Amino acid sequence: MPAHINKAIELLEQDQPIYYDGGHTGHVLTYEQGKIDSKTWADYINIGMEHGSFNMNGLDEYMRGLVDGGPTNSGHRTPSVIVEAPVEGTSENIIRFNAWQFRQILSRGVHGILLCQAETPDAVRAYIESCRYPINKPGVNYGLDRGTRGTGGQPSASLVWGINQSEYTNKSDPWPLNPEGELLLGVKIESSRAVINVEQTLSVPGLGFAEMGPGDLHMSYGIKRDASEPLDSRITEARQRVFEACKKNGIAFLEVAEPENIESKIDEGVRVIAGHRKDTAEIGRKYTKRKMAI
Repeated sequence: MPAHINKAIELLEQDQPIYYDGGHTGHVLTYEQGKIDSKTWADYINIGMEHGSFNMNGLDEYMRGLVDGGPTNSGHRTPSVIVEAPVEGTSENIIRFNAWQFRQILSRGVHGILLCQAETPDAVRAYIESCRYPINKPGVNYGLDRGTRGTGGQPSASLVWGINQSEYTNKSDPWPLNPEGELLLGVKIESSRAVINVEQTLSVPGLGFAEMGPGDLHMSYGIKRDASEPLDSRITEARQRVFEACKKNGIAFLEVAEPENIESKIDEGVRVIAGHRKDTAEIGRKYTKRKMAI
């Protein structure tokens, strides 16, 4: 039996890298596609709603398809699903005013959220609190105020997770802050302002992973991105600061890897692997002697 509902969390607990599929736009959110994706090679599926459609009806159907197509070969009810939320994490007020997005997304039964444009610790603190039920207490008065997620989404979400509503209320809490939690909450550091604050931002309790967003960060610094040229020193410095802050706070670092460099990325400490390539995952899983079935 799996140790966690959230397959990605179970692997990270074992210090195993996790590999995801799914882009920033265009993911087909239908029941039929959910059944197909229930047997994905990836450990989690990224649903891009920052730039893609905020489609809650489609997400409902997609999650239902994942359940009906499951379980995964590893015995998990579904692959993990993490949604990139549309709201920008540029200020606490913007997060508070748009916390309805997190409630809507989580009520569909997904396993995590990625906050883009995470610029300040106050914004990230509001994000974490908005995703938590106030009854769950780890970290409260130790860097966090009580959660603000209202009751009401448990009936739909608990059906996807395959547990009762009371169990869902207890388990729908961020890991690793809550070792029994099943939510994986992440942030993207992708502006010059975000880099300035990154050490403080990534110290906010409740985060499970973080990444440096190179595309938007290039734009923020006014740098024209050219893959044929070496990275600007500002980008490499930002990457190192995000990476070091992740290590200091016990947060998994997300970065692109390819078959040619996956082993060195793993050795360096990258634990969430972008790139959307099955062959990269196959090489990486073999390298880390992973035992869990795909």
